[in-house]
Amino acid sequence: MHVAQVNFLSAPVDIPPEALLTHWSTLGDVADAVASAGTRVSVVQVAPYQHRMTRGAVDYHFVPITPDDGGRRLATVLGDLGVDVVHANGLGFARQAHEVSRYRPDLPIVFQDHADRAPPWWRRAQWRRWYAVAAGVSFTAQEQARPFVDAKLFGPRTLQFSIPESSCLFNPGSREAARVETHMHGDPCLLWIGHLVPGKDPLAMLEGVAQASERLPDLHVWCVFGTSPLLEKMQRRIAADPRLAGRVHLMGSVPHARIERLMQAADIFVSASHRESSGYALLEAMACGTIPVVTDIPSFRAITGHGAVGRLWPVGDPARLADALVAVATGAPARRAVRARFDEELSPAVLGRRWTDAYAQVIEASRVGTS
Repeated sequence: MHVAQVNFLSAPVDIPPEALLTHWSTLGDVADAVASAGTRVSVVQVAPYQHRMTRGAVDYHFVPITPDDGGRRLATVLGDLGVDVVHANGLGFARQAHEVSRYRPDLPIVFQDHADRAPPWWRRAQWRRWYAVAAGVSFTAQEQARPFVDAKLFGPRTLQFSIPESSCLFNPGSREAARVETHMHGDPCLLWIGHLVPGKDPLAMLEGVAQASERLPDLHVWCVFGTSPLLEKMQRRIAADPRLAGRVHLMGSVPHARIERLMQAADIFVSASHRESSGYALLEAMACGTIPVVTDIPSFRAITGHGAVGRLWPVGDPARLADALVAVATGAPARRAVRARFDEELSPAVLGRRWTDAYAQVIEASRVGTS
């Protein structure tokens, strides 16, 4: 079986092809995972230049597309590659996939959700026509498909899959060595990774930490973030509350290569997100055995096994976050259980097998439908 994973979002002109796999790490991570299951994988990346390269077992094809191409060029590339199925990254690229299908209607297409939203009602008739080419769709959690299903955007024969958006190669390592290297401390030691934006709700996290500190006097939280429109509000909140003084450490942005050591040093990974398509930081935390205390949203429920490891707490409820932090900090150690959950359900090997099975189902269903 030969799959083409197609990324319709054009590569930035100023990032060389080799560097793009670091900049967009999941582009190669998912391809490598699928290849590890014995499936032949070609990645077709729309780009402002033409290039071909191989990394490991995966071939990468960078293809320039003109505005009036209408899908012909990608269809030709897919035909030349001789692929059996197309894995289209992003439900938001239904039009582009539909255009390719005009020239290659024989190729089944499975879409993977990447934090996509259902279109507004007045555009849904058009999107239904585009989604008619979908032989399958994948979400991290089945609940995330509900807005699309309720809007009747998918046909009755479109297969639906629940597959994590990605995986990672992090490992638990030594917590003691990681703490020496990172200078992190705390009992418990919390790690936050996320933009300081309303959707990530860092202010709810701070209030939960403040309340938990009344029962966990040695608690410390270390915050890694990129964009930070709420930074000044956070700084004012920390300065105004003696419960937070000295225990909240705003680290700012750090290289991704260092995230593994931070995860290894932490006892608990905390998130207050209102919505996530998957949660890459959560996957990385669980790979390191870091105990998740995260919001009760569909993707986090799916990844943690509905709270089988760590704790889930209601969105926007700092008191429940505080209770969850105290429960985890005073309970039995669970790091091995967290890593075991990752190995059983979230590892690259498992991800590769699940995608390979999904491709096989889509191909078989398409053959039956045309017979």
